[in-house]
Amino acid sequence: MMRPRKRFGEQAPPAIFSLILGLFGLTLAWRAAALELPVPLAISELLLGGVTGLFALALMAYMAKFMRRPATMLEDLRVLPGRGGLAALAVCVSALSTGLIAISEGLASAVMWVALGFHIVMTGLVIYTLLSGPREQRQVTPIWHLSFVGVIVTAVSAVTLGHFALAALILWVTLVLALIIYAVSAYQLATRIAPAPLRPLLAIHLAPASLFTTVALGFPAADYPLMPLIAQVSLAVAVLIGLALLFNIRSITAAGFSPMWASFTFPISAFTSALLTFGHVAGSQIALMLGAVMLAAASGVVGYVAFKVIRMWLNGQLAIKTNAAKA
Repeated sequence: MMRPRKRFGEQAPPAIFSLILGLFGLTLAWRAAALELPVPLAISELLLGGVTGLFALALMAYMAKFMRRPATMLEDLRVLPGRGGLAALAVCVSALSTGLIAISEGLASAVMWVALGFHIVMTGLVIYTLLSGPREQRQVTPIWHLSFVGVIVTAVSAVTLGHFALAALILWVTLVLALIIYAVSAYQLATRIAPAPLRPLLAIHLAPASLFTTVALGFPAADYPLMPLIAQVSLAVAVLIGLALLFNIRSITAAGFSPMWASFTFPISAFTSALLTFGHVAGSQIALMLGAVMLAAASGVVGYVAFKVIRMWLNGQLAIKTNAAKA
């Protein structure tokens, strides 16, 4: 007996957007590298084109599922991989707007505003899901950074496009939220050990501090005198988090490869961009050298994880392993 033919996107896994976000981050890291290192800008441009195409395909698949049965979005939000993936989807739009700046500032600005609206809607849906679901679901996890702090990526576009008031507002709000999440997470780490399959999520803690660095460096210091200090402190925090992750990498990866490894991709790319941007703006050769090393590491890590996760996506295993809702 023949199996019923699957419809396009009927079980599209939102978890794929976590990986695509990492690919967008790698694109931006190569662009930051082109400012100071002897690498061609064409690498970033080629990556941007390929990743944008992949993002469009994944987005069409997910929209096809949503249009067939809109309730699938709320069902996806009730499981950890789905909630992280949908939060990453909103951040992907922000990252796309940043990537488009070199091509068309008008288009980049339009996408930035779309991304901001998308973040507001997704944050509202996450809050509704947490409040309406079981109490255990409200436990703070690193994915909260994506849901509530991920909008900081929109500030990268805003500060580059000269929308300094908007960028400053986003920076201050997300900085407070990130500090709260960091504090709760630090207490959790001190009182209990996370299950091995969930430990890769700890890498997400690296992203906010890295992004605060990049955003703060984009402000004119004469008009925003606190921003250089915020950039320096944020980068120092990012370095400490990065070292903690590196020293505990065996424990973090103890469960073996899983779709959760996509959590490594965007943080390592964001950290690379922060180092390279700091080296460019502050003229720090140490930051540039570390950034060059991290660029090579990020390219290897993101490339490896992308190969594995995309293969799982294409053969249908990603949807099954992440418990994606079915239309």
